[in-house]
Amino acid sequence: MLDVASAAFAADPETSLNAIAKSAGVGAGTLYRHFPTREDLLLAVYKDEIEGLEASVSRTLEQQEPLDAFRVWARHLAASVRVKHGLGEALSTPTAQALTDSTYGPVTSAIGQLLDAAAERGAARPGIDPSDVLLMLSALWRVPPTDSGLAQADRVLELIIDSVRTEPGA
Repeated sequence: MLDVASAAFAADPETSLNAIAKSAGVGAGTLYRHFPTREDLLLAVYKDEIEGLEASVSRTLEQQEPLDAFRVWARHLAASVRVKHGLGEALSTPTAQALTDSTYGPVTSAIGQLLDAAAERGAARPGIDPSDVLLMLSALWRVPPTDSGLAQADRVLELIIDSVRTEPGA
């Protein structure tokens, strides 16, 4: 159900809970039993996405070189947070802020794992603070979700990757 809700919110932040229930193949009562409010569902979707991102680090590192894994992972993070930002007011409550704050540790931990893997392979400088990198990555979800905005996000991501390399521009 969370996957269906995530896709629905990404396509239309104003989508109704009834439409999500129908797409998930469940009754509205079932959805409301698990998620009594729209905010409850939004927060569950966001938490699920962040947990999935944290869990994906090892798998991504197994499939790609560390800086390529970082690139792929950062794009997924940006897409998840961009959806959250698109939900605006719905996620501006104290409960939502507490959840957002609670994701900081797992996200910086994931960034640290990616940077450490790159440093072990000699592709990135050792000792880079993951919170500094997260701050730079925040630019990726501040661009408009248009083709030109996403192209700009990719250019900014390459600048970030270049800033952590042992040999910038390599």
